[in-house]
Amino acid sequence: MSLRRLPGEERLLAYAAGTLSPPEAVVVATHLAMRPQSRAWTALGEAVGGAILDKVDPLALDAGARDGLLARLDTAAPDRTQEIVKGSDPTLPEPLRHFPLGPWRWRGPGVYSRDVLGPRDGDCRVILLRIAPGQCTPIHTHGGVELTCVIEGAYATQDGVFEPGDFEEADASITHQQRVVSPKPCLCVAALDGQIQLPGRLGRWLAPFVRL
Repeated sequence: MSLRRLPGEERLLAYAAGTLSPPEAVVVATHLAMRPQSRAWTALGEAVGGAILDKVDPLALDAGARDGLLARLDTAAPDRTQEIVKGSDPTLPEPLRHFPLGPWRWRGPGVYSRDVLGPRDGDCRVILLRIAPGQCTPIHTHGGVELTCVIEGAYATQDGVFEPGDFEEADASITHQQRVVSPKPCLCVAALDGQIQLPGRLGRWLAPFVRL
């Protein structure tokens, strides 16, 4: 898997089809909120799904199904655009405003993380990661997939600089280290499948103490 500044086409199509895990979908949705131009692929996926549904033979409905549907349509849907969830942060991109947040936890010099509570799929979860200017994460790889979207600030890896709205995909085939290059802290949202893995003997010794 190569690193990109936007999600891969397959991931965007899976998002449009609703087949991404909830944690991955939250990070992709954050990217789309910050980079609307990426919505071309999700629009294509939705169009393809609609075309497939058009070719599916209709099923007979129960006698009361039509009346029930009409009754639901007559009921005004709640306006969730201004909904504030207790413990959430209204300054975050819109997809993240609907989830309560855990406390900030120290993870290393200048590195803090907090859980985004709610979206989870097995060991895959969503976190916010805040890194101070000039600081970096440990060199690491992954037991599963890591999806990251930059919200504020910027960080650099061996593959270049990632700025607000940029999207990074990494897995067990990639070893990298994010170093903040912006004058202000870098804030990211990430979907992590399992724990990061530190290479080498020293990394295995430090692993129990370096967790996200």
